[in-house]
Amino acid sequence: MSSYSIKDLEQLSGIKAHTLRIWEQRYNIINPKRTDTNIRTYDDQDLKLVLNIALLKDHDYKISEIAKLNLEELNREVMTISDKQLNYPDQIHALTISMIDLDEERFEKIMSTNILQFGFENTMINIIYPFLSRIGTLWVTGSIGPAQEHFISNLIRQKLIVAIDGQVVKSVPTSKKFVLYLPEGELHEIGLLFANYILRARNHKVIYLGQTLPFTELVFVCELHKPDYIFCSITSTPGQEDIQPYVTKLCREFPNSKILLTGYQVVGQDLDLPPNAEVIMNVRHLMAIGSGDE
Repeated sequence: MSSYSIKDLEQLSGIKAHTLRIWEQRYNIINPKRTDTNIRTYDDQDLKLVLNIALLKDHDYKISEIAKLNLEELNREVMTISDKQLNYPDQIHALTISMIDLDEERFEKIMSTNILQFGFENTMINIIYPFLSRIGTLWVTGSIGPAQEHFISNLIRQKLIVAIDGQVVKSVPTSKKFVLYLPEGELHEIGLLFANYILRARNHKVIYLGQTLPFTELVFVCELHKPDYIFCSITSTPGQEDIQPYVTKLCREFPNSKILLTGYQVVGQDLDLPPNAEVIMNVRHLMAIGSGDE
């Protein structure tokens, strides 16, 4: 069972820590444990309770009304809302709970319902990406356990692979050739898989090389295929000390390709970018490139 701070709950639920403290004192609606130094800590059940309260609050329930509900009644109200209404924040709440409970059945229901209503691409952009962003900080700080993070990441990865497998790519006059890869040691593949899906959906040829690719192998592939674009996502490796030399080497090695870079180690960093490099700020930025709008 995971342990969460009040700041963790704030980040996951959107409810301010100050508000949570007021609810605790005024309504006794949540009862955190305390460390030896009197710091509040919360478990998985507390997090689920706060997420469900946040959902009810978003649907105009008053906190004084929510405080009167027992756990069974609260869950029933949440299920009623889930059955009647479907919007992005609600689904992000539901995904968070499915991650906490390691509940694959609930994850499948959320994904299939949203894909049916919004389409796969919109589901990824408006639900999955905000959800991953929300839990990212908790993963880095250790508030989300490896089992939970691996569980939900692998389910999302499976969905992406199935969606990619079902695509039919037709060569058109505007088709370009993209090489997609992660540097050696880099394992965060979801963003790369979705980039694959986006580019294939726009009828580009994609050579997908996946995780932890040695630089020498990238050279071999690019000499063979001479891509128009090389797309690289860098979340953790290379680190801050090594990222500038890596980017410089990458751009120098492939002067005739446009180098597209994204990921935590690149976006928002003060890198000296060679003329043939561009930082992809977000998914819609890549979509614009894939559609020829840039």
